[in-house]
Amino acid sequence: MTPRLKELYYKEIQPSLKEKLGFKNTYMSPKLEKVVINMGLGLDGNDAKIVKSCEEDLGKLSGQKPVITKFKKSVANFKTRKGTNAGLKVTLRGNKMYEFIDRLVNIALPRIKDFRGLSSNGFDKFGNYSFGIKEHIIFPEVSFERADKVRGLDIIIVIRAEKKEHSFALLEKMNFPFIKKGDN
Repeated sequence: MTPRLKELYYKEIQPSLKEKLGFKNTYMSPKLEKVVINMGLGLDGNDAKIVKSCEEDLGKLSGQKPVITKFKKSVANFKTRKGTNAGLKVTLRGNKMYEFIDRLVNIALPRIKDFRGLSSNGFDKFGNYSFGIKEHIIFPEVSFERADKVRGLDIIIVIRAEKKEHSFALLEKMNFPFIKKGDN
């Protein structure tokens, strides 16, 4: 069964972006490539129980098993050793990517306390969008009672587009709650 957002993208969003942005071909319109979710552990990376619980939580909210990342070099000021656990990451593509973005926009982001919207400054020069979430427990899959500590997430949405403005238009059509210029 195809995800709701994927169906919406191909039936409504892609053709409307083609007209709005003035493309000759439908396939020139911006498209989601992948979503990368990172969870840094810091000093908690040395504790096997914490790594396992974070791995379960990230696995539940993403729908696939995360990869444990390691430090590449030792830095004394950050108390890190080369080869020890740094965090977790998941790369989502295809149907899982569309399902995650749908749950993120419609369920998780509205659950953030005092949420005013996402900043439009998170776009890089290639049109990819990245932002952080301070609490991973905003997702309904993660139980608040079982979580030992509230952790943050970094979410990077990789978009194939010609310009940042095209990527912004795509995410706006997907109902991403961006802060409007007049709102403070």
